[in-house]
Amino acid sequence: MSMIGRYLRLSAGELERALREPEWAQEFVEELDGAADGARAGGGWARLHETGKAWQALDFLLRRREFPVDLVHGEGELPGADDWGYGPPSLIMPERVRLAAGALAGLDPGRLTEGVTAADLAGARVYPQGLWAEEDALHLVTAEYRALADFLRAVATRRHGVLVWIE
Repeated sequence: MSMIGRYLRLSAGELERALREPEWAQEFVEELDGAADGARAGGGWARLHETGKAWQALDFLLRRREFPVDLVHGEGELPGADDWGYGPPSLIMPERVRLAAGALAGLDPGRLTEGVTAADLAGARVYPQGLWAEEDALHLVTAEYRALADFLRAVATRRHGVLVWIE
């Protein structure tokens, strides 16, 4: 089974509820997963987003650029939450989502990978190591970066926050 990065968009009220009732948030994700078509609809309506197996490469590349928000691991564990795969989910609050969306808008995907090769990712032991043998592997990462930037821009526009986890 592969490890994938996942995101859930939450309104202010939903964030408050998740903080009070972390089990509700997990049930909400399970409901949305059951209705995947609507949950992952394109554009600004998407509730769920995934970066697939590119999550650790995105983390590696964003850290290189000293990105101001931890988009891959979140910025604070959801208190009282159970393990959702590889640990409990973390929060990115609405004001931090807005900061991230603004910073993403200023970071072109080509600049994100500038000076980095797939061999660099393999050498840094970035998951999944087998992927970095493929010549076009960085294209997968930039495609996931673009999709994440679009998702977070829509989240920021709504002044929502996100839960982040690795599954």
